[in-house]
Amino acid sequence: MGTWSDGAGVVELPDGRRVRGAGVRRPRGGDAPEFAVYLLGRDPRIADWPNLWVRWPDFRLPTSTEDAVAALRAAHTRAATERVEIACGSGVGRTGTALALLAVLSGVDPSGAVAWVRATYSPRAIETRRQRRWVEDVAAALPR
Repeated sequence: MGTWSDGAGVVELPDGRRVRGAGVRRPRGGDAPEFAVYLLGRDPRIADWPNLWVRWPDFRLPTSTEDAVAALRAAHTRAATERVEIACGSGVGRTGTALALLAVLSGVDPSGAVAWVRATYSPRAIETRRQRRWVEDVAAALPR
């Protein structure tokens, strides 16, 4: 078991945990994840490592906020000792949205989570107004 070294898509959260944001349609080289959360409209049927699939159509919101939050809590917990990957199709919108929630779980104020992800992961992260609003609403409701 281990954590990520520096590399493409690797983000260090404020609590020191490291996760890799990725796109399933983009090659990502380097170490394989030890756990992954896939944010896709269809089950990616990846059996190479343990993973959770959250039904989340492109440019939209997850079909179940409860499922998304549970999967991201699991990812946050596992990132303390494992290489955790968060991935959507291109690794930008849904992945950035999920990373914003992980940032809140790690101590970022909900009102600054979107800006934090755009500064540390990708300036294009969190692509739609609805995704930004979802981060703010869900993050504000998370117990800390």
